[in-house]
Amino acid sequence: MTQHLPRPARLRLPDLLRIGLIGPRTRRLRSALSALGIALGIAAVVAITGISASSQAHLLDRLDRLGSNLISVSPGENYGGEKVPLPKEAVSMLGNIAPVEQVSATAETKANVYRSDFVPPNQTNSLRVLSARLDLLKTLRGELSSGRWLDKGTQRLPVVVLGDTAARRLGVTAPGTKVWLSGRSLPGGWYGVIGILRANELVPEIDDSVLVGAPQAVAELGGDRTPSTVYVRTHPDRVRDVQDVAAATANPARPSVVAVSRPSDLLKARSETDTALTGLVLSLAGVALLVGGVGIANTMVVGVMERRGEVGLCRALGARRGQITLQFLIEAVLLGLFGGLAGAALGVVAVYGYAGVKDWPATVPMAWVAAGPAVAVLVGTVAGLYPALRAARMSPTGALRSA
Repeated sequence: MTQHLPRPARLRLPDLLRIGLIGPRTRRLRSALSALGIALGIAAVVAITGISASSQAHLLDRLDRLGSNLISVSPGENYGGEKVPLPKEAVSMLGNIAPVEQVSATAETKANVYRSDFVPPNQTNSLRVLSARLDLLKTLRGELSSGRWLDKGTQRLPVVVLGDTAARRLGVTAPGTKVWLSGRSLPGGWYGVIGILRANELVPEIDDSVLVGAPQAVAELGGDRTPSTVYVRTHPDRVRDVQDVAAATANPARPSVVAVSRPSDLLKARSETDTALTGLVLSLAGVALLVGGVGIANTMVVGVMERRGEVGLCRALGARRGQITLQFLIEAVLLGLFGGLAGAALGVVAVYGYAGVKDWPATVPMAWVAAGPAVAVLVGTVAGLYPALRAARMSPTGALRSA
């Protein structure tokens, strides 16, 4: 007659979850401190990546404002050293390039500017009178020191906007003053100053210019209908692509006589800044995760040492090593999950708070926010694996004797 040995007891998943919750329920303070440690680790990861990303976005925006994504297209010279004008359609054609976000232009006129009609004609102060499109200020991201910019109502009137250098050389300190515009073949006339620009280090040629609305410049000042300089604002990541096709787009018939600026230094600085900050973010996140994992492992090891009596009793009642391992693993996973959820929320709050104080654009890496709880569970599992295995290896008598 065959004797059947009793099968080892098997615990279902709900039973394992209930057993795994025994530790957090009975040791609430220690469990809360453990979850807090995990939460701070995940919060540190989210906050560090978010604050670094916000700082990165702020710095890259500053570099973009300095002109890392601004290209100027102007007439080049032929083999005889003569300037070859751009086609009239150059502005619209450049604006049709996909990565181009904004485009505007200035054009030459035959006029000179003077403080009054008594100034000798040859004393021009090296200032130029240019016609300007209404979207020029927006494309250059320039700012007004005082007054206002040209609009549809003033572009056909005898009014001007002065660059910073032009205003200082003419002795104009505020809008409302009048300046004298005239040329060899032009009747002189008074023009009212409606605005003064701030200094623009990126486009210094605008600082020593007097800007007039294009219709008024063409009608009264002998303004060219072809652009003298086209300013192209592109997507920051597509600057080199636009540079490669700008000449052929502006003048398809003669691309070799088109001059295209290359803001290589600023573009290189932007690329290096992006790479360096991304590496810094990942490094800091790795350190924060390592610290959080060590904290979880330390907490679980201490918990196993304190609960040797419980482990010995369970083993004496027939609990297998795998069940003891799962019990402590589930406890570590649950602590990681709760801590991860709390840490992700805390990190997001920290990012928005810090960005608000610094007046930066708040950039929260949603991938890290979503992965925070998952990473916490993974870290908790890895960190709790050794303590769980250590608890499973205890013999019932040895655990009860050392309890």
